[in-house]
Amino acid sequence: MGSMIQLTAADGHKFSAYRAEPKGQPKGALVVVMEIFGVNSHIKKVTDEYAADGYLAIAPALFDRVQPGLDIGYTPADIETGRGLMQKMKMDDALKDVTVAMQNVASAGKTGIVGYCWGGTVAWKAACNLAGLACAVPYYGGGVPGLIGEQPKCPVMFQWGETDQSIPLDKAKEVAATHKDQTHYFYPAGHGFNCDQRGSYHAESSQLARKRTLEFLVKHVG
Repeated sequence: MGSMIQLTAADGHKFSAYRAEPKGQPKGALVVVMEIFGVNSHIKKVTDEYAADGYLAIAPALFDRVQPGLDIGYTPADIETGRGLMQKMKMDDALKDVTVAMQNVASAGKTGIVGYCWGGTVAWKAACNLAGLACAVPYYGGGVPGLIGEQPKCPVMFQWGETDQSIPLDKAKEVAATHKDQTHYFYPAGHGFNCDQRGSYHAESSQLARKRTLEFLVKHVG
């Protein structure tokens, strides 16, 4: 189990993050970027699982800039709240906070980043704009097609859902065609298929995507 810590970004913004340490020597470090629902029980569970796999993992509370302490679920009202907060966020601010999270776990060695939903978009943006990342794994990042012209500085593995209503399949395939030197996987699932608290959870796709993510981390982080 991890614990909440406090971090300070370069612009002085103070925010929280959930940090989970592995048993024994870390294989490396991993930044886990949240969905639009805050660092909630699901994101904490995901972070703990990566720590159990041997990584010093940290999930920064990026929405602290617009609503500190956000921790909501997946009801229609929660989704509406999360989308509203997402629209208030500036990507540059999110990257400032990701940078500090990376620095916090840098002692563990090479650092990867994985992000879900909005966090998938942040992970892609970080891969293209931040130095020091060994790899990135964006899961169903809705904003990625709009950032198709960006160029990653590290290897990227994309996890896409074929029936994702938030990301038209042709848009996802356009990203795959444009960035064919990166890794792309498509699953028979919808948006949020990794989250076991959502109706769109698809166990088989989630397990396969996680297996591939871990193999990617072993290859590029350690």
